[in-house]
Amino acid sequence: MINVGNESTMKLTRRDFLRGVVLVSGAMLTGCAPNFDAGGRIVINQWYHQYGEAGTHDAVLRYAAEYTKQNPHIAVRIAWVPGDYGTKLATSLLTPEGPDVYETQLSKPMVDAGQVACLDDLFTPAIRADFAPASIQVDTVAGHIYGVQELIDTAVLYYRKSLLDSAGVQPPTTFEQLADAAQKVTAKSGRKALFLGNDGGISALMTILPWSARCEFLVNNQIVFDTPRTASTFDGLKNLNDTGALLIGAPTDYWDPSALIQGLAAMQWTGLWAYPALHKAFGDDLGAVPWPAYDSGGVPATFTGGWSAMVNGQSRNVEEAKRYVKWLWIDNKPLQLDWCLSFGFHIPARLSIAKKAAVLGSGVPAVAVNAVQKYGRFLPPIWNSAMTTALTDALTNIVKLGHSSEGALADAARFCRRELSRALE
Repeated sequence: MINVGNESTMKLTRRDFLRGVVLVSGAMLTGCAPNFDAGGRIVINQWYHQYGEAGTHDAVLRYAAEYTKQNPHIAVRIAWVPGDYGTKLATSLLTPEGPDVYETQLSKPMVDAGQVACLDDLFTPAIRADFAPASIQVDTVAGHIYGVQELIDTAVLYYRKSLLDSAGVQPPTTFEQLADAAQKVTAKSGRKALFLGNDGGISALMTILPWSARCEFLVNNQIVFDTPRTASTFDGLKNLNDTGALLIGAPTDYWDPSALIQGLAAMQWTGLWAYPALHKAFGDDLGAVPWPAYDSGGVPATFTGGWSAMVNGQSRNVEEAKRYVKWLWIDNKPLQLDWCLSFGFHIPARLSIAKKAAVLGSGVPAVAVNAVQKYGRFLPPIWNSAMTTALTDALTNIVKLGHSSEGALADAARFCRRELSRALE
């Protein structure tokens, strides 16, 4: 959920607040409280990253208040973490003061370090079958489940129909067509046609471009991305940057729809979460396609993303924390539907809930849903942040500094193989 959504009409009352839901500001993040509060209640500390959409903060306070009302022996304390959530969470999990429940994306080192509790017992066969397969796989290491996906995020290439029509171009279905359309719209309109992020698409497309060429990163626990085919996709991004048709220096980055809404570009790669704000701005003038196939041998591409709720394996309240996660993200279907659709659009991870999300069944939202079902990809938990940094550095050197794509990829692959070897020890 990023910087878009509708203001929640459901507000937390002072009485609910005093029932045990405590907002912890960025300056007060002290982590885990004692096992019991002064009233003898078990304390569960829960961390969220700071969502940008209006209403999200009130919503998580409301959810926690509802749980404490139903379970008066529990006090849930919410930490709404601003800034670099990933670094703050990683640091906290190294200490005994880490949160009991938190959201993140799973990695194998977290499992190895005992930072996540196994949640297999929450997933009966019927419950497991009701989750999208990718939602199970993304939280699984060595056959065990360590997270419950809260929602599925994905992205599409949004475009203004009128601006493409005026330039005489069709919505692109290949990368070559996208580059051609971007240059023609730029020439016709006098504005930069395409926004892929202020780094020229490095962060947004590092995995999407290779996937659109049917390239892989990991196969059978082997690094396989250092190929001429992958290199050609990275060269393609450099060439696209060199055309001068990309918007660079927008007030916000690609995950925020402001560049398109403010008329700074005619096309933008961003999330399904942005749809309500974009539809409000453009109505029927808004269209979308998945990221185009790289060429005739490629395939459209997008990512399967989203946050998962996890229980700290070192928590002093593991069983109570697991019961809370089960109530929040498995048992409480109305809450899950609210979280997915009231603050920007997201796809419910539960198949039975997704069927009730009628607003995702037509128009642009349906394009995104169909795209993630057919083409959605993700990197498995054994892929870690150091590998991401190595690949990001390689693509940056190619796009910004003109380094050889095959040489940069070879260097990144050597580093990633060393990382993978350590992870598999």
